[in-house]
Amino acid sequence: MMQRLLIAVAFVLTPHLASAQGVPVRLPITADDGSPIMNHQIMPSSTAAAEKLPGAVVAANPGGDVTLVEFYDLNCPYCRRASADIDALLAADKKLRVVLVPFPVLGIPSIQAGRVEIAVSKAVPPATFYQYHRKLYEGRGTIDGQRALAAMEPFKLDQQKIVNAANDDGITEIMKAHVRFADKLGLKATPSYLIHDVAIQGHPGQKTIKGIVEQVRKCGKAVC
Repeated sequence: MMQRLLIAVAFVLTPHLASAQGVPVRLPITADDGSPIMNHQIMPSSTAAAEKLPGAVVAANPGGDVTLVEFYDLNCPYCRRASADIDALLAADKKLRVVLVPFPVLGIPSIQAGRVEIAVSKAVPPATFYQYHRKLYEGRGTIDGQRALAAMEPFKLDQQKIVNAANDDGITEIMKAHVRFADKLGLKATPSYLIHDVAIQGHPGQKTIKGIVEQVRKCGKAVC
């Protein structure tokens, strides 16, 4: 049943790697291990616009003072690690606002799972969605549509309603909107982050993200 729309959107989503126009300004940011991290400066308004995407979820601390937006694919191994690091940051920083943007670009299983995840996000409160999102990363192996449906069990959702919602053309349009937005900003990797005035491609590590958040609080810029 999940297969009905998936092939049709696969070719729309996976070859998304168009470049942003212009020459981006790179900021002096390195990963936790000291290696270079791909990044470029953006307008803070782009970070604000990201949370208005149709499938974005303000997953934690809606009243927080600094917003971290993550574009992720459930089958990206770095996204799995990033999810654990973000969860740790949230435990330590109750003012960190987190927005999750599903960005399934790594193949059919990711698209299947992404469709289910977006359907779930429309059916539950943001805090519950975040719990579901974290549960998806439990265990090993590929996260596909069936696994995404199985992860709903503790949340007592009507599986048939979620399947119907996941197969709706509206979710195809949501995914296309996310791809268009990412292309406009030149995001070419998962995970990708937006933090105020910087777009970061790849997971730089927990300490680096924490440091950028602290810089934004200090001077209103990712790098003071």
